[in-house]
Amino acid sequence: MTDKSVPAVTNGTRTTGWRVRLALFVMTAMAIVTVSVTNRLLTDRFTENTRNRAELRLVLYSGNLLSELRQNAIVPQLLARDPALISALNSGDYQLSTQRLISFVDEISAASLTLLDKDGRTVASTDRNSLGKNHRQGSYYIDAIRSKDTVFKLIQRETGKYDFFYSRRIESQGLLVGVILVEVDLAKYERAWAGISDAVVVTDSEGRIILSTEPRWRGVTEAEALRREPVTSAIERAIQATADWTQLPADAYVQGEAVMRVEGRVAFRGWRIASFTTYASVREKVNGVLALEIMGFAILLALAFYFMNRKTTVRMALFQRESAELRALNRRLQREIAERERVQENLAVAEQTLAQSSKLAALGEMSAAVSHELNQPLAAMKTYLAGARLLLTRHRADEALSSFQRIDDLIERMGAITRQLKSYARRSGDTFGPVNMGDSLASALAMMEPQLRQRRVTIERALPDAPVMVMGDRVRIEQVMVNLLRNALDATESVENAQIDIVLAAGDTATLSLRDNGHGIDDIDSLFEPFYTTKQPGDGVGLGLAISSGIVNDLGGRLTARNAVAGGAVFEMQLPILNEETSEETRAAE
Repeated sequence: MTDKSVPAVTNGTRTTGWRVRLALFVMTAMAIVTVSVTNRLLTDRFTENTRNRAELRLVLYSGNLLSELRQNAIVPQLLARDPALISALNSGDYQLSTQRLISFVDEISAASLTLLDKDGRTVASTDRNSLGKNHRQGSYYIDAIRSKDTVFKLIQRETGKYDFFYSRRIESQGLLVGVILVEVDLAKYERAWAGISDAVVVTDSEGRIILSTEPRWRGVTEAEALRREPVTSAIERAIQATADWTQLPADAYVQGEAVMRVEGRVAFRGWRIASFTTYASVREKVNGVLALEIMGFAILLALAFYFMNRKTTVRMALFQRESAELRALNRRLQREIAERERVQENLAVAEQTLAQSSKLAALGEMSAAVSHELNQPLAAMKTYLAGARLLLTRHRADEALSSFQRIDDLIERMGAITRQLKSYARRSGDTFGPVNMGDSLASALAMMEPQLRQRRVTIERALPDAPVMVMGDRVRIEQVMVNLLRNALDATESVENAQIDIVLAAGDTATLSLRDNGHGIDDIDSLFEPFYTTKQPGDGVGLGLAISSGIVNDLGGRLTARNAVAGGAVFEMQLPILNEETSEETRAAE
């Protein structure tokens, strides 16, 4: 019995050992394959994520640049019309001109403002050290006096840094009296980029680098900038940095290190922006995941013998229970999604109803003043009818016809008033069409004329000669304008000599600025939130500005507000301008 049992035990031990070694070999092979595949997949994934983040940063950078350029582009046009500066150029008295420019520079965040006389001499400037300097040979001066529009120029210093200028001629009675020069501060973005990205460059339409986090790159092309690293050290560093990274072909080498290059477009004069990002963050993330994965396989190998002897029924029961829980969770999520969609639909209907209610509330406020406007022509008509009856009895028909013509004019005036009310009260449609911002502003002022005349508010308007066209819904645009006018009236209720300044400008966007001399805005962050109001209970519910902001956003624009330096508040509505190309595309789409 003993001799027969020993071979049986030996055979069983050999069979178990063979199975264990086979399981260990299979698990090791799986670990190698898994680590290799994970390395490749995570490398691609994190590289793509890094590239996407770089692209998003470029979109933000280009947007900041474009916003700064557009903000400063309108400044020369406004300052060229400033009565104080024109008067100083005509009289030669510049004692207060420098102080006036200094008061503007902080509000518009420009680098400097300079006023030149017609001979190119600096007569006023926010940089007092430049007073008296002659710019007669400057290209920004020469081009400005030759052009009727605002001129943009790049000037490279001896240090290689670029200065960015907007200039515009100043005329008085059709004659050149001077030039206004606005320096745009774009160097602040270089400093901001240097703390976030590895390297960022902005090139002009000719490919020259005009902005860069690397100062020595300015003034040359991107290819020349990348070649400035010595060839030998660059090759040695590239081989050393990418020895374990051969599956990622480098876009370029900056200071001998392989980098990822991402390029974008700045919608200004053919400018382009590019960033260079190292692969260091990708390597760290992949290596961290691989280390955890290898550690997990090591633990699995250590516990392999224990788990191989466990019955699979326990695992199956666990998997089935988890599967059931996941299915239940999926059903709950589907119900929540359906409920959320239903709530969003109800919210959209409620927002549209609130917008119409706001219009009708404004209509109610105007009805009392409009009734007064209608009573005046009715009383005049009664007088004209009595006169016409008397003239007819005296057989003076020609003079009676004149009275009837006056009555017809009064009826036409009453019809115009009622048409304004009906057009404002109706619900706007979903179809857009070309809208003249000047006509909409005139219509809004006509609707608000009784309130404006009753309050005796001074209205100052600055409108361009050419029509400013946008694509939108005229009724909704007029609703926004009426809400802004009502808000300005409320803000100046306790102010003597109340005044509202309205400026309509056309550039890359159609911009309507409305400024009052009221008490200003206390909480700008909450201004456009629904039900936020500073009025007394019963005077308003705080929906006018929230609805106006939603309308402007739906039209592809934006509504902003800020406190003016001299007091009061400034509301600015920007809408995409309708140029000839946009009009042709719209007609082709129709």
